Amino acid sequence: MARKTVTYVCQECGAVAPKWSGRCEGCGAWNTLVEEQAPESAPKGLGSKKGRKIEFQGLKGETPHAPRQVTGIKEFDRVTGGGMVAGSTLLVGGDPGIGKSTLLLQVASALSKTLTPVYISGEEAVDQLRLRADRLGLTDADVGLAAATSVRDIAASLGNAGGPGGPDLVVIDSIQTMFVDSLESAPGTVAQVRTSAQELIRLAKRQGFALILVGHVTKDGQIAGPRVLEHMVDTVLYFEGDRSHQFRILRAVKNRYGPTDEIGVFEMTGAGLAEVANPSALFLAGRDDDVSGASVFAGIEGTRPVLVEIQSLTAPSALGTPRRAVVGWDTGRLAMILAVLESRSSLALAGLDVYLNIVGGLKIGEPAADLAVAAALISSVSGVPVPPETVVFGEIGLSGEVRAVSRVDARLKEAAKLGFSRAIIPGQSRAQGNNRGNNKKTPEGTMEITEISRLEDLLVLFAKPDSQRAGPPVAAANARGRGHG
Repeated sequence: MARKTVTYVCQECGAVAPKWSGRCEGCGAWNTLVEEQAPESAPKGLGSKKGRKIEFQGLKGETPHAPRQVTGIKEFDRVTGGGMVAGSTLLVGGDPGIGKSTLLLQVASALSKTLTPVYISGEEAVDQLRLRADRLGLTDADVGLAAATSVRDIAASLGNAGGPGGPDLVVIDSIQTMFVDSLESAPGTVAQVRTSAQELIRLAKRQGFALILVGHVTKDGQIAGPRVLEHMVDTVLYFEGDRSHQFRILRAVKNRYGPTDEIGVFEMTGAGLAEVANPSALFLAGRDDDVSGASVFAGIEGTRPVLVEIQSLTAPSALGTPRRAVVGWDTGRLAMILAVLESRSSLALAGLDVYLNIVGGLKIGEPAADLAVAAALISSVSGVPVPPETVVFGEIGLSGEVRAVSRVDARLKEAAKLGFSRAIIPGQSRAQGNNRGNNKKTPEGTMEITEISRLEDLLVLFAKPDSQRAGPPVAAANARGRGHG
């Protein structure tokens, strides 16, 4: 009989090491190697046994669209692409206490009006689930509750799923608590998470019910366990937000049945998560037009235009290396914008601490926010507020040019709907120098459009009248930064 060998598996990336060490060589994480029993023998080849032939089909053909399970929660249905698909698997991740269990209990309760949902928790007892349902006012919903962690028991209980009397939706909270009794490793390890998810996904596709898996996240915000778990499922959703704020953002980073990078906005209330039909108005609530260092960015999140306020603060640095603090945006992107402003626009920023904040807890990743960030920085340095009721968007290149972005009409329409009357956007063509800085009207005539092609054109908008300044604001800022009189 072969002797069992011991291996050490990283719980972050799944790398295997022959001996324990404090740091994983694969991902660099500390204290993530856990002892697991290796199989007694290496897997053998196919041998001489022949397999059956696979029948190949062409691309042309008629395939019916997958039926959707509409929950009635519009923000959730938007993120999933119009509702959940029977036989699909969704993976929902988020920080502890962000509201994952609350959201999924509301989804299961809303779906119980037309279908049969089941909620299986490995972290809470049935009484705790009932207390949460009572707090949310969902006690009348026909949702099957269970507290179990054995995949074998769950598979035996869901044997009639998809058929008469079987559930149409199964929620597993969470996948890290599930275990397969044929494995000797503890629940939560890479082998257990991968095997448990594989068995549940296979059962869901065979029986035809929609499966929602809740996944824990690491301190970096990534779903804990092997990355192969995200490849096995059909949809990956991240529940974002700060527990100190009432805003919650459900973001789709992968979706085989709908658009990716779609967001749904919720508000945490005493009665659970409430939908936010107009997130732009929520993100702009409490905005002061007369404060310098703030601009309004018209962005696109998935298929939805969203307006959000960008705040910037610059102050003389007392340190040898100025600070660069960013919340909700890429730090490297901010460093690039600062370098372009100082090199192409002669704006002295090297000796200033820069603080940048995206209001509302939203994380922006599209390059179209470059021009809005630059406008906030110039406004903070010069002390001149951005023109009131103005939205800004555009991508900035390293040579100082302002590049065009996609879906301009949708951005302007959303801004006009919220009462904005001016917009600073990229020019139609960088070659048309005579079109820079001219004012145009939208086809509806409701918004004044200022097209700029170079970053230098943005500085003109922050120039004070002659009665209020001795020189250009940029020159005055440079004089203060360089020590000239």
